[in-house]
Amino acid sequence: MSLPLHVAHAAHTLLAGAVSNPAPADPTNGSKGTNLLLSYAKWGSLIACAVAAVVSGGLMGIGHLSNRPDSADKGKRALIWSLGGVIVTACAIPMINTVFGASA
Repeated sequence: MSLPLHVAHAAHTLLAGAVSNPAPADPTNGSKGTNLLLSYAKWGSLIACAVAAVVSGGLMGIGHLSNRPDSADKGKRALIWSLGGVIVTACAIPMINTVFGASA
């Protein structure tokens, strides 16, 4: 079918039938799934930062033992960034709990 026929059919369907008006739904009623996903994301981000910190410590050790200063520098930068991620996550978790805890 061509575009004008599709538009005409959609207009006829919309105008011919009554448009349903559903009752308002409570948005806080179905928030269990959202809270579960957010809690998984919060724990996942903390675990990822901890793993990055452990791996960066290993990279620093391997870089110093194998006489590769570039690997040791990468490990130091990775450690700083992983600690920065922990700080950002630690600040974001109470904020998310406050925002989504108020709606529950």
